[in-house]
Amino acid sequence: MTKTTSKAGPTRRIDVLEAQLAAHPTLPREAVLKADLLRTGIRFEDDALISVATENGVAKEHQPKSYFIFSFDMVRQKELDETQKWHAPEEIALTGGPWGLRRTIVSTRLNPASPYRVAPRDSALWLHVDETPVAEVGLRDLPPYYREKLADGRSVAEIAPVIEWGYLVYLTVFRVCQYFGAKEECQFCDINNNYRQQIQEGRPYTGVKSVADVLAALERIDATDTFSRAYTLTGGSVTSLLQGKNEVEFYSQYVEAIESRFPGRWISKVVTQAWPVADVKRLKAAGAQIYHPNYEVWDPELFPKICPGKTRYIGRDEWIRRIVDAAEVFGPANVIPNFVGGVEMARPYGYTEVEDAIRSTAEGLNYFMSKGITPRFTTWCPEPMTPLGDANPDGAPLEYHLRLLETYRDTLRSFNLAPPPGYGEAGPGRAVFSVSPFMDALETAEVIA
Repeated sequence: MTKTTSKAGPTRRIDVLEAQLAAHPTLPREAVLKADLLRTGIRFEDDALISVATENGVAKEHQPKSYFIFSFDMVRQKELDETQKWHAPEEIALTGGPWGLRRTIVSTRLNPASPYRVAPRDSALWLHVDETPVAEVGLRDLPPYYREKLADGRSVAEIAPVIEWGYLVYLTVFRVCQYFGAKEECQFCDINNNYRQQIQEGRPYTGVKSVADVLAALERIDATDTFSRAYTLTGGSVTSLLQGKNEVEFYSQYVEAIESRFPGRWISKVVTQAWPVADVKRLKAAGAQIYHPNYEVWDPELFPKICPGKTRYIGRDEWIRRIVDAAEVFGPANVIPNFVGGVEMARPYGYTEVEDAIRSTAEGLNYFMSKGITPRFTTWCPEPMTPLGDANPDGAPLEYHLRLLETYRDTLRSFNLAPPPGYGEAGPGRAVFSVSPFMDALETAEVIA
């Protein structure tokens, strides 16, 4: 690790953005802005969350944030006012403005101190950087099935929310993780603390969703929805037993039930620990099409510090070996391990120079892509209920995130690989993956359905 170098630079956020746009001319402007929004967060004026859109004189409701697995906020729930807490949108769509932005879908990460502010302007919503309006903001209409209830009164949206502008049904069937406590929890992850805070704030938040609940919710979605194309089945790691089942048995039962009831309706994606080949084969036989054994961070020294539970139960080398082995079962393109872009630079363990952090991350990309496996990444959100979020409230530098986009794009090209399947279209104006700009940063020639 090297010492931090102090460099003078612009201080207004709009000046920072303009400087980075000039420094990274091969990146779409949409990806640059999205990267900064995801690492910095956003705030809404109260009247921005009171619908300004009408249809036949009736106010339209927008789709609110569901807290589908993590908080993805930069403050605790108790620090938000009631309007932000309950009415912040799941995502925003940015268009137009002085940079002529093509539609850009961004996940909402609340931060009352953010320089990015959404406010009404000329009967529309606009994103402001400091005081400069830079893009018109669209909110997704509330899907009709979000108003529907299951037999016990719980909402369909609580069991099966949608993200990525409706493309992905997100099924977090186990809302906590058995990697528990400081010695096991991934140091960037707030899944356990987020569950506790949502319950404390009175948000309906089912800890374990039954197979029957999931099927009932999907019945309602299937009957009325024409947007969703995929589902992600996920939840916390199961290191012992959950409802008398091990992790393989627990998650496979959902896939089997969904694929039996709705064969071919959605692309089926599953996020779990890295499993041995025999277990991966069982998951594939259950009907899963895409497997996400997320490795989080590549560096062999950082992995045990940032992912102590994964180290204890499986270990970095074995985790990577299992990712590669899974490609023999699912096919390399359908094994898509995630890493968390930015934690490489998190104090007190991480790199202090962007160049070093990128070099390490690129090593992992080259390793996997050389085998036909295409990782993807989420942009690190420094959540305050995590050790790394508490120690790094500003996250990783924007320069790191932009260099990562360039490195990812260039590495993908060098191995003649397509973007990972199951994420919709790639490219600026097309991408819907909202928690990272990596799909926005790819060129037209790399676009696939």
